[in-house]
Amino acid sequence: MSSRNRGALACGVAVLALVGACVACAWPDDSPLSPGLAGSLTGNRTWAWIYLGCSATAFVAYALGLRFLSGRGGRVAAVGAIAVAIQLAPLAGPLLISSDAWTYWDYGRIAAVDGGNPYRDTPDDVAEEAAYPWVGAGWRDTTAVYGPAFMLASEPLAVAAGRSHDAAAWIYKSLAALFVLLCTWLASRLSSRPAFAAAFVGWNPLLALHFAGGGHNDAWMAALVLAALGLAATGRRQLAGAAWTLAVLVKWIPLIFLPLRLLEARAAGRRVSYLGSVVTAVVVAAVATWRYGFAWLGAFGPLARNANKETRFALPHRLGELGVPSWLAITLFAAAFALAYLWLAREAWRGRARLGLAAALLLLAVPYLAAWYVVWTVPLAAAEDDRTAQLLALGLTAYLLRQAVPI
Repeated sequence: MSSRNRGALACGVAVLALVGACVACAWPDDSPLSPGLAGSLTGNRTWAWIYLGCSATAFVAYALGLRFLSGRGGRVAAVGAIAVAIQLAPLAGPLLISSDAWTYWDYGRIAAVDGGNPYRDTPDDVAEEAAYPWVGAGWRDTTAVYGPAFMLASEPLAVAAGRSHDAAAWIYKSLAALFVLLCTWLASRLSSRPAFAAAFVGWNPLLALHFAGGGHNDAWMAALVLAALGLAATGRRQLAGAAWTLAVLVKWIPLIFLPLRLLEARAAGRRVSYLGSVVTAVVVAAVATWRYGFAWLGAFGPLARNANKETRFALPHRLGELGVPSWLAITLFAAAFALAYLWLAREAWRGRARLGLAAALLLLAVPYLAAWYVVWTVPLAAAEDDRTAQLLALGLTAYLLRQAVPI
């Protein structure tokens, strides 16, 4: 084994140890890192500072490991084994930082147990529900903002979790971790540098802490997008179309990628088949309409309202802190993204759909930015081996380490 490979693996083991230390910081009773009732994050902030220090050091080890693996060498099996350990490590801890997994659980129980409609009924409307005390305070008066594919899947998961908030957290954390590992494997298969791609996704400490740690459903969407690319690469166009449709019906973000992908296919003379997409859309829409009526179509409404909110780490908000009116800051970033998207469309027309870069630029422009959104870009940047997208993805990972940490 070369010295570069040994150095890379040492960095991977360091990331694993530091992610483990982050998880350990959530276990003490006075730690603010594990949400309590109503998603509250209160306690001794010393634990949060230690968590932040460990996660920042883990990022440094991650970046150094990528530097060692930047060529086309590297042992994929060894890199993958460490990636599995890193991405599964937070399963040994409680739910981290966000109570979103419990919100998913509540929406699922509203439909599967209480006979309600999560697209029409808010958690406040079913306050006697066992999951209600654990729903984040900011979501209690909001109907479901997720696509019908995710909500339909949430029903059996809610039944499986029963009335246990710990079981619900474990289920969503485990699924999110598995989807990130699926992204890792698919990115490695699609990239011209498989070991580097596996480390780029699988060694990312922020992904581990917010998916195996937080259970967010963005990993479902990202894995389906990568699956669509992988299936298309092997000529399984119908299944690829089905995966694209399911990704959109989990969260609407992939709609931004599809025009670029279609332009690339046109430029490459690649056949595009819509049957898989149409059949999947019809089936999911039919089942969703049976379960929720046409109310599921209204998910665009709360999603748009959420998109109009601002988080402190979003770049439009940062510009507002400099004295620029909020509406103007959001407009400027939206216009910049629109121009960038036109350039990306030209790139796709010339035969290269840079989906990872599109996702990274979208994250720079959105007014509502959360740390776990990095999964929109990291796997795609790795799979496409797009250096610009990778640099932006690394920058966003570093920038968002602090976001949501209760300090």
